[in-house]
Amino acid sequence: MNVLSIPILIPLADAEPGNRALTISLFSAVVAVTLYITWWASRQNKTAADYYAGGRSFSGAQNGLAVSGDYMSAASFLGISGQIALFGYDGFLYSIGFLVAWLVALLLIAELLRNSGRFTMADQLAFRMKQKPVRTAAATSTIVVSIFYLLAQMVGAGSLVGLLLGVKSEGLKAAVIVLVGALMIVYVTIGGMKGTTWVQIVKAVLLMAGTVVITFLVLVKFNFNLSDLLGAAADNSGKGEAFLQPGLLYGKDLTGQIDFLSLGLALVLGTAGLPHILIRFYTVPDSQTARRSVQWAIGLIGAFYLMTLALGFGAAALLDTGKGSAVAESKGNVASPLLAESVGGGAGSTGGAILLALIAAVAFATILAVVAGLTLTSASSFAHDLYANVIAKTKPDEKTELRVARFAAIGIGAVSIALAIPAQKLNIAFLVALAFAVAASANLPALLFNLFWKRFNTAGAAWSIYGGLISAVVLVFFSPVVSGTPTSMITDADFSWFPLSNPGIVSIPLGFLFGVLGTFLGRDRSSESRYNELSVRALTGAGAEGPAKH
Repeated sequence: MNVLSIPILIPLADAEPGNRALTISLFSAVVAVTLYITWWASRQNKTAADYYAGGRSFSGAQNGLAVSGDYMSAASFLGISGQIALFGYDGFLYSIGFLVAWLVALLLIAELLRNSGRFTMADQLAFRMKQKPVRTAAATSTIVVSIFYLLAQMVGAGSLVGLLLGVKSEGLKAAVIVLVGALMIVYVTIGGMKGTTWVQIVKAVLLMAGTVVITFLVLVKFNFNLSDLLGAAADNSGKGEAFLQPGLLYGKDLTGQIDFLSLGLALVLGTAGLPHILIRFYTVPDSQTARRSVQWAIGLIGAFYLMTLALGFGAAALLDTGKGSAVAESKGNVASPLLAESVGGGAGSTGGAILLALIAAVAFATILAVVAGLTLTSASSFAHDLYANVIAKTKPDEKTELRVARFAAIGIGAVSIALAIPAQKLNIAFLVALAFAVAASANLPALLFNLFWKRFNTAGAAWSIYGGLISAVVLVFFSPVVSGTPTSMITDADFSWFPLSNPGIVSIPLGFLFGVLGTFLGRDRSSESRYNELSVRALTGAGAEGPAKH
């Protein structure tokens, strides 16, 4: 069964009026705090470096918290715990893939990118390439990846608020999506990177605290005995020992195993190509701090993903996850909030209502922080890469470029809202997995080739980005995710000639292959002249952008 294409069908609980008031109050408090942070940060935005990179003033610990806040999205908090609750061992492999991915980012990308770029991913590529074709390709990829990720977060917001407030109509959930979109536009246009970073730091602290509380309460239920927890989860799931073994998610046949390998490949390699993660390396003063921030992120994210073990198996052990249950009908996306209610005292109890509302508020803060980061990434790439270096006939001044960035944030926010409303029934895991696959296929090959291959040129960069991007999207379109099965997006047609739901195992090698072909067919060797300069800069930091001067 292909869980990545199953629609979200959230059964909406009838909340008690008091509980509903508590939930609304907590939501309002989260929004008020984040808006104040954004307003405070906006008063310190004076230059492009402030808006795009937070003045490069954040410490390793601060940026590590912000990176964690950016990375631990709704798909992580709501989706992974739900996958574990429904599919046991196979679901936990999502956590492993997301965590291992940071080793790639630490060893290959963090320091080198911080030294060789300025504001966006395209800066690193354009350092020794022709500006217009490379920046156009990189900006296109950045916006596509960011929009897929944005859709997942906004659909998750509509589903989460609908669950807690008893919102049953698609129209009211659409109103929630519009509200989230409006808030993210405010964060980005007013606060820039500095405001967005502080919102992400606050969100990371809240998320870690909430996850620790639930994990502790789950472990208390089983006297801190993991064996008892896993045994209860296997028994309550109705699947027995199979719940603790591979095969429930994609099956044990060859196609299923290749599909699962493809997903793992995208998760592990995709992080190092995610634009909204890459620009975080520019918010610190030097490459050493960039490395420290990744080390902080690995520690925080590692702890979080270990706790998803308790969240997912705790939900399997303590909740009804069988056919027709709230967890099953939501495809696992409400497992964490319902687990919080259960360990807090159960449905109808004051403790359960308080913990449910707190976790829901934390999840909402998670969504707000991630959508703000994604929108800022897209707007920065449009203004800095497309407008300033491709569209404008003369180089615009900083004020003009920043004004374009703010208008771009409004436009990208509006597009995301328009796309998220009809996408309410899509599974958020599918959208996030596709974003990772595109990032790994289009962005990572170009970045690595540019850093480590002297012969690599402008044609190779453009071919690599477009080739990886188009192949990933096309393969998904012609996969069972879109058509051909009862759980596909289109159920009354079948054009699924590609058998895998996850394109990474094909599209990632194609991204590298297109880069090689473009390089040799393009015959442009002018980029070689600046390769040594790029290498020295990437390895030593000589000539890299420092903190913003005021």
